[in-house]
Amino acid sequence: MFATVQPLNTINSIPNDLFAAINELKKDLNAVILAHYYQDSDIQDIADYIGDSLGLSQKAANTNADVIVFAGVHFMAETAKILNPDKLVLLPDLNAGCSLADSCPPKEFRAFKAAHPDHIVVSYINCSAEIKAMSDIICTSSNAVKIVNQIPKDQPIILAPDRNLGRYVTEQTGRDLVLWQGSCIVHETFSEKKIIQLQVQHPEAEIIAHPECEPAVLHHAKYIGSTTALLKYSQQSNSPVFIVATEPGIIHQMEKAAPDKKFIPAPAMNNCACNECPYMRLNTLEKLYLAMKNKTPEITLPEDIRTAALKPIQRMLEMS
Repeated sequence: MFATVQPLNTINSIPNDLFAAINELKKDLNAVILAHYYQDSDIQDIADYIGDSLGLSQKAANTNADVIVFAGVHFMAETAKILNPDKLVLLPDLNAGCSLADSCPPKEFRAFKAAHPDHIVVSYINCSAEIKAMSDIICTSSNAVKIVNQIPKDQPIILAPDRNLGRYVTEQTGRDLVLWQGSCIVHETFSEKKIIQLQVQHPEAEIIAHPECEPAVLHHAKYIGSTTALLKYSQQSNSPVFIVATEPGIIHQMEKAAPDKKFIPAPAMNNCACNECPYMRLNTLEKLYLAMKNKTPEITLPEDIRTAALKPIQRMLEMS
Protein backbone atom coordinates (compact mmCIF):
# COMPACT_ATOMS: atom_id res chain seq x y z
CA MET A 1 0.00 0.00 0.00
CA PHE A 2 1.32 3.43 -0.90
CA ALA A 3 0.83 6.54 1.20
CA THR A 4 -1.22 9.31 -0.33
CA VAL A 5 0.94 12.34 -1.02
CA GLN A 6 -0.74 15.72 -0.92
CA PRO A 7 0.13 18.16 -3.71
CA LEU A 8 2.65 20.78 -2.54
CA ASN A 9 0.20 23.61 -3.23
CA THR A 10 -2.31 21.95 -0.87
CA ILE A 11 0.25 21.36 1.87
CA ASN A 12 1.52 24.94 1.71
CA SER A 13 -1.67 26.82 0.83
CA ILE A 14 -2.15 29.98 2.90
CA PRO A 15 -5.64 31.13 3.99
CA ASN A 16 -6.66 34.75 3.61
CA ASP A 17 -7.29 35.28 7.33
CA LEU A 18 -4.17 33.89 9.00
CA PHE A 19 -5.14 35.09 12.47
CA ALA A 20 -8.44 33.17 12.35
CA ALA A 21 -6.80 30.08 10.83
CA ILE A 22 -4.05 30.02 13.48
CA ASN A 23 -6.56 30.44 16.29
CA GLU A 24 -8.58 27.53 14.89
CA LEU A 25 -5.50 25.31 14.68
CA LYS A 26 -4.59 26.33 18.22
CA LYS A 27 -7.91 24.91 19.46
CA ASP A 28 -7.63 21.76 17.37
CA LEU A 29 -4.09 20.99 18.53
CA ASN A 30 -4.46 22.25 22.12
CA ALA A 31 -1.44 24.38 21.28
CA VAL A 32 0.22 27.35 22.94
CA ILE A 33 2.16 29.95 20.97
CA LEU A 34 5.18 31.39 22.78
CA ALA A 35 6.88 34.38 21.17
CA HIS A 36 10.00 36.35 21.97
CA TYR A 37 9.88 40.14 22.04
CA TYR A 38 12.14 40.24 18.97
CA GLN A 39 9.57 38.57 16.72
CA ASP A 40 7.59 40.33 14.01
CA SER A 41 4.71 42.38 15.46
CA ASP A 42 2.05 40.15 13.83
CA ILE A 43 3.49 37.11 15.59
CA GLN A 44 3.58 38.99 18.88
CA ASP A 45 -0.09 39.87 18.42
CA ILE A 46 -1.18 36.24 17.81
CA ALA A 47 0.97 34.76 20.62
CA ASP A 48 -0.50 33.48 23.87
CA TYR A 49 2.57 34.65 25.74
CA ILE A 50 5.29 37.14 24.85
CA GLY A 51 8.44 37.38 26.89
CA ASP A 52 12.20 37.20 27.29
CA SER A 53 14.24 34.03 27.73
CA LEU A 54 13.46 33.61 31.45
CA GLY A 55 9.74 34.25 31.12
CA LEU A 56 9.47 31.96 28.10
CA SER A 57 11.35 29.20 29.94
CA GLN A 58 9.04 29.50 32.93
CA LYS A 59 5.97 29.47 30.69
CA ALA A 60 7.23 26.44 28.77
CA ALA A 61 7.86 24.63 32.06
CA ASN A 62 4.28 25.17 33.24
CA THR A 63 2.14 24.81 30.13
CA ASN A 64 -0.70 22.26 29.91
CA ALA A 65 -0.77 22.43 26.12
CA ASP A 66 -0.07 19.35 24.00
CA VAL A 67 1.80 21.38 21.39
CA ILE A 68 4.25 24.25 21.93
CA VAL A 69 4.75 26.52 18.93
CA PHE A 70 7.90 28.50 19.65
CA ALA A 71 8.18 31.73 17.70
CA GLY A 72 11.78 32.46 18.51
CA VAL A 73 15.12 30.90 17.69
CA HIS A 74 16.41 27.35 17.84
CA PHE A 75 17.92 27.35 21.35
CA MET A 76 14.61 28.65 22.77
CA ALA A 77 12.63 25.84 21.17
CA GLU A 78 15.27 23.39 22.41
CA THR A 79 14.74 24.71 25.94
CA ALA A 80 11.01 24.10 25.61
CA LYS A 81 11.70 20.52 24.47
CA ILE A 82 14.16 19.96 27.32
CA LEU A 83 11.43 20.95 29.77
CA ASN A 84 8.64 19.13 27.90
CA PRO A 85 9.96 15.86 26.44
CA ASP A 86 6.46 14.44 25.84
CA LYS A 87 5.10 17.49 24.04
CA LEU A 88 5.34 18.32 20.35
CA VAL A 89 7.56 21.41 20.02
CA LEU A 90 7.43 23.26 16.71
CA LEU A 91 9.71 26.01 15.37
CA PRO A 92 8.32 27.85 12.33
CA ASP A 93 11.72 27.99 10.60
CA LEU A 94 14.53 25.57 11.52
CA ASN A 95 17.07 28.05 10.14
CA ALA A 96 16.17 30.49 12.92
CA GLY A 97 19.44 30.01 14.77
CA CYS A 98 21.47 32.38 16.93
CA SER A 99 24.85 34.00 16.28
CA LEU A 100 25.65 33.92 20.00
CA ALA A 101 24.84 30.21 20.33
CA ASP A 102 26.87 29.51 17.18
CA SER A 103 29.87 31.33 18.67
CA CYS A 104 30.26 28.56 21.28
CA PRO A 105 30.92 25.21 19.50
CA PRO A 106 30.56 22.23 21.88
CA LYS A 107 33.92 20.62 21.00
CA GLU A 108 35.89 23.81 21.69
CA PHE A 109 33.90 24.60 24.83
CA ARG A 110 34.51 21.11 26.19
CA ALA A 111 38.27 21.72 25.91
CA PHE A 112 37.89 25.19 27.49
CA LYS A 113 36.00 23.69 30.42
CA ALA A 114 38.62 20.95 30.82
CA ALA A 115 41.31 23.64 31.09
CA HIS A 116 39.50 25.06 34.16
CA PRO A 117 38.60 21.91 36.13
CA ASP A 118 37.93 23.69 39.42
CA HIS A 119 35.41 26.11 37.87
CA ILE A 120 31.66 25.69 37.75
CA VAL A 121 29.96 26.68 34.50
CA VAL A 122 27.21 29.29 34.41
CA SER A 123 25.89 29.45 30.86
CA TYR A 124 23.66 32.13 29.43
CA ILE A 125 20.50 30.52 28.09
CA ASN A 126 21.41 31.73 24.58
CA CYS A 127 23.38 28.55 23.90
CA SER A 128 22.78 25.13 22.38
CA ALA A 129 21.41 22.14 24.27
CA GLU A 130 24.90 20.58 24.12
CA ILE A 131 26.41 23.57 25.94
CA LYS A 132 23.61 23.50 28.49
CA ALA A 133 24.40 19.83 29.07
CA MET A 134 27.98 20.82 29.98
CA SER A 135 26.81 23.54 32.38
CA ASP A 136 26.12 23.60 36.11
CA ILE A 137 23.63 26.48 36.09
CA ILE A 138 21.83 28.33 33.31
CA CYS A 139 21.17 32.07 33.59
CA THR A 140 19.38 34.74 31.58
CA SER A 141 20.13 38.42 31.17
CA SER A 142 17.47 39.16 33.79
CA ASN A 143 18.84 36.86 36.49
CA ALA A 144 22.58 36.47 35.72
CA VAL A 145 23.68 38.85 38.49
CA LYS A 146 21.31 37.22 40.99
CA ILE A 147 22.55 33.73 40.05
CA VAL A 148 26.25 34.63 40.37
CA ASN A 149 25.66 36.40 43.68
CA GLN A 150 24.24 33.15 45.10
CA ILE A 151 27.42 31.19 44.32
CA PRO A 152 30.04 31.09 47.14
CA LYS A 153 32.70 33.73 46.59
CA ASP A 154 35.56 31.25 46.79
CA GLN A 155 34.08 29.19 43.94
CA PRO A 156 35.69 30.01 40.53
CA ILE A 157 33.19 30.50 37.72
CA ILE A 158 33.19 30.22 33.94
CA LEU A 159 30.49 32.38 32.38
CA ALA A 160 29.61 31.52 28.78
CA PRO A 161 29.00 32.27 26.00
CA ASP A 162 28.46 36.06 25.92
CA ARG A 163 31.51 38.15 26.81
CA ASN A 164 29.51 41.40 27.06
CA LEU A 165 27.02 39.94 29.51
CA GLY A 166 30.01 38.45 31.33
CA ARG A 167 31.70 41.85 31.61
CA TYR A 168 28.48 43.39 32.91
CA VAL A 169 28.02 40.63 35.51
CA THR A 170 31.67 41.00 36.55
CA GLU A 171 31.13 44.73 37.09
CA GLN A 172 27.89 44.23 39.02
CA THR A 173 29.11 41.40 41.27
CA GLY A 174 32.81 42.15 41.66
CA ARG A 175 33.56 38.53 40.78
CA ASP A 176 36.59 37.54 38.70
CA LEU A 177 34.79 35.49 36.05
CA VAL A 178 36.45 33.47 33.30
CA LEU A 179 34.62 34.45 30.11
CA TRP A 180 34.04 32.58 26.90
CA GLN A 181 34.53 35.12 24.10
CA GLY A 182 31.20 34.82 22.30
CA SER A 183 28.89 37.64 21.24
CA CYS A 184 25.61 38.56 19.55
CA ILE A 185 25.87 40.14 16.09
CA VAL A 186 22.92 42.45 16.81
CA HIS A 187 24.09 43.79 20.16
CA GLU A 188 27.63 44.36 18.90
CA THR A 189 26.48 46.41 15.92
CA PHE A 190 25.21 49.50 17.73
CA SER A 191 27.18 52.67 17.03
CA GLU A 192 28.25 54.62 20.10
CA LYS A 193 28.83 57.69 17.92
CA LYS A 194 25.35 57.57 16.36
CA ILE A 195 23.70 56.98 19.73
CA ILE A 196 25.42 60.09 21.11
CA GLN A 197 24.30 62.06 18.04
CA LEU A 198 20.74 60.87 18.62
CA GLN A 199 20.85 62.02 22.22
CA VAL A 200 22.07 65.45 21.11
CA GLN A 201 19.04 65.62 18.78
CA HIS A 202 16.76 64.40 21.57
CA PRO A 203 18.21 65.80 24.84
CA GLU A 204 15.12 64.65 26.76
CA ALA A 205 15.69 61.02 25.73
CA GLU A 206 16.93 58.27 28.02
CA ILE A 207 19.20 55.58 26.61
CA ILE A 208 18.17 52.11 27.74
CA ALA A 209 20.26 49.07 26.82
CA HIS A 210 20.48 45.30 27.00
CA PRO A 211 23.56 43.95 28.83
CA GLU A 212 24.61 42.07 25.67
CA CYS A 213 25.67 45.46 24.26
CA GLU A 214 29.32 46.42 24.25
CA PRO A 215 30.69 48.37 27.26
CA ALA A 216 30.99 51.64 25.28
CA VAL A 217 27.21 51.59 24.66
CA LEU A 218 26.35 50.51 28.22
CA HIS A 219 28.44 53.43 29.51
CA HIS A 220 25.86 55.86 28.08
CA ALA A 221 22.77 53.97 29.25
CA LYS A 222 20.52 55.41 31.93
CA TYR A 223 19.14 51.92 32.49
CA ILE A 224 20.49 48.43 31.66
CA GLY A 225 18.31 45.34 31.76
CA SER A 226 16.73 42.37 30.01
CA THR A 227 14.06 42.96 27.38
CA THR A 228 11.31 42.57 29.98
CA ALA A 229 13.12 44.93 32.35
CA LEU A 230 13.55 47.51 29.59
CA LEU A 231 9.85 47.28 28.79
CA LYS A 232 8.87 47.81 32.43
CA TYR A 233 11.34 50.66 32.90
CA SER A 234 10.04 52.50 29.82
CA GLN A 235 6.55 52.45 31.34
CA GLN A 236 7.68 53.61 34.78
CA SER A 237 10.12 56.33 33.73
CA ASN A 238 8.89 59.90 33.31
CA SER A 239 10.98 60.37 30.19
CA PRO A 240 8.90 61.02 27.03
CA VAL A 241 11.57 59.61 24.68
CA PHE A 242 13.78 56.53 24.75
CA ILE A 243 16.72 55.41 22.63
CA VAL A 244 16.45 51.63 22.75
CA ALA A 245 19.71 49.67 22.42
CA THR A 246 18.44 46.17 21.79
CA GLU A 247 16.68 44.38 18.93
CA PRO A 248 13.89 46.77 17.86
CA GLY A 249 11.17 44.09 17.95
CA ILE A 250 10.63 45.04 21.61
CA ILE A 251 9.47 48.51 20.55
CA HIS A 252 6.12 47.07 19.42
CA GLN A 253 5.29 46.18 23.02
CA MET A 254 6.75 49.44 24.33
CA GLU A 255 4.49 51.46 22.04
CA LYS A 256 1.44 49.41 23.03
CA ALA A 257 2.20 49.86 26.74
CA ALA A 258 3.04 53.58 26.50
CA PRO A 259 1.47 55.04 23.33
CA ASP A 260 2.17 58.59 24.48
CA LYS A 261 5.94 58.03 24.48
CA LYS A 262 8.46 57.92 21.63
CA PHE A 263 10.84 55.00 21.13
CA ILE A 264 13.84 55.30 18.83
CA PRO A 265 15.82 52.17 17.89
CA ALA A 266 19.54 52.59 18.49
CA PRO A 267 21.27 52.78 15.10
CA ALA A 268 23.85 50.36 13.76
CA MET A 269 27.35 51.37 12.66
CA ASN A 270 26.49 51.05 8.97
CA ASN A 271 23.44 52.26 7.10
CA CYS A 272 21.70 48.89 7.33
CA ALA A 273 19.05 47.01 9.28
CA CYS A 274 21.80 45.27 11.24
CA ASN A 275 20.07 46.13 14.52
CA GLU A 276 17.39 43.59 13.53
CA CYS A 277 18.17 39.94 14.27
CA PRO A 278 18.15 38.15 10.90
CA TYR A 279 17.43 34.84 12.63
CA MET A 280 14.44 36.05 14.65
CA ARG A 281 12.98 37.61 11.51
CA LEU A 282 13.02 34.30 9.61
CA ASN A 283 9.82 33.34 11.40
CA THR A 284 6.69 34.71 9.74
CA LEU A 285 2.97 34.41 10.34
CA GLU A 286 2.72 32.22 7.23
CA LYS A 287 5.45 29.85 8.46
CA LEU A 288 3.85 29.71 11.89
CA TYR A 289 0.54 28.68 10.31
CA LEU A 290 2.20 26.01 8.13
CA ALA A 291 4.16 24.62 11.08
CA MET A 292 0.91 24.13 12.98
CA LYS A 293 -0.96 22.78 9.98
CA ASN A 294 1.74 20.26 9.02
CA LYS A 295 3.09 19.66 12.57
CA THR A 296 6.60 20.29 11.38
CA PRO A 297 9.45 21.40 11.73
CA GLU A 298 9.61 19.52 15.04
CA ILE A 299 12.39 20.00 17.60
CA THR A 300 13.92 16.72 18.80
CA LEU A 301 16.88 16.04 21.09
CA PRO A 302 18.90 12.96 22.06
CA GLU A 303 17.64 11.88 25.49
CA ASP A 304 21.10 11.94 27.12
CA ILE A 305 21.62 15.56 26.02
CA ARG A 306 18.10 16.52 27.08
CA THR A 307 18.40 15.07 30.59
CA ALA A 308 21.88 16.55 31.12
CA ALA A 309 20.66 19.97 29.94
CA LEU A 310 17.57 19.80 32.14
CA LYS A 311 19.48 19.88 35.44
CA PRO A 312 21.12 23.33 35.05
CA ILE A 313 17.84 24.81 33.77
CA GLN A 314 16.01 23.46 36.82
CA ARG A 315 18.72 24.95 39.05
CA MET A 316 18.18 28.33 37.37
CA LEU A 317 14.42 28.15 37.85
CA GLU A 318 14.91 27.23 41.53
CA MET A 319 17.41 30.08 42.04
CA SER A 320 15.19 32.60 40.23
